[in-house]
Amino acid sequence: MAKRNAVVVTHTRLRQSGTVVAEAVSQLRVAGFEVTIIDNTEAPDFGMRPACVSDDTEIVVVLGGDGTILRAAELVHCTQVPILGVNMGHVGFLAEFESFQIDEAIRRVATHDYSIDERMIAHVDVWLPGTSEPIEDWALNDITLERADRGKMVELSIRVDDVEMNSFGADGVIVSTPTGSTAYAFSAGGPVIWPNVKALQLIPLAAHALFARPLIIGSGSTFTIDILDESMSEGWICCDGRRQRALPQGTRVVVRESRDTLRLARLSGVPFTNRLVSKFDLPVVGWREHARAEAGKTDASRHGHVFPADLSGKVAS
Repeated sequence: MAKRNAVVVTHTRLRQSGTVVAEAVSQLRVAGFEVTIIDNTEAPDFGMRPACVSDDTEIVVVLGGDGTILRAAELVHCTQVPILGVNMGHVGFLAEFESFQIDEAIRRVATHDYSIDERMIAHVDVWLPGTSEPIEDWALNDITLERADRGKMVELSIRVDDVEMNSFGADGVIVSTPTGSTAYAFSAGGPVIWPNVKALQLIPLAAHALFARPLIIGSGSTFTIDILDESMSEGWICCDGRRQRALPQGTRVVVRESRDTLRLARLSGVPFTNRLVSKFDLPVVGWREHARAEAGKTDASRHGHVFPADLSGKVAS
């Protein structure tokens, strides 16, 4: 029987605070896996490729939140090894299961009962002044280019497919993938992009400009961001909140779709829309309908009527 290898990625605090990690590892071993545990991966330097999991790894099981999944993504970058996320954090957009479902998750992994969701990755080339080769990096969620001096603006020029679109002083910009559209880009006012849409978006951060709205481009296009020579501040680039470095004035940053993808193991056919509603706890009842319902309850109480409520919380007629 062929040996099956699994890697469990978590963090030290979770291992020390309870028995969840030990129980998951035990269940994987009972299912026939040889298990390697990685619980503290330091962020590599920008442009440096970290060590990857071995080619014979069948799956990487992540116990943690989205931040832990972003760390695990570095371990499978440029490989075909899928990631299965079990949410131990707060929102957990990338996770497939919640912590109380871990038994089922491991059972499904053991029987190969899952599908693969390939997520788009962004590739970034950083051309420092006077250099002939770029520094290359990538991001599953987002690439941020911000001011290095917190008291000044960074002056940027924005091009799409080598056509200048805008220039402004700002705190910076975010370039996000569809996967990252529910993260920092969302907090900065960007739209949610469904994962099956092949696109990149650019969100200005506190731009001093009359026209500085989010831009969305197709997968065949590129964003080019120049830090102007006369910029008051140097820049600072960061990929997925992990790999980062300072950028001097005169640096050019080019972002496009990567040839690589990240493979997420999916165990259910739940649409992204359901995930969006549940994770963000969206108010699917409009304020007018809510107001009418509240008015109806008030009117009923005045006349001494009490209507029973069903399990969904709706008042029965």
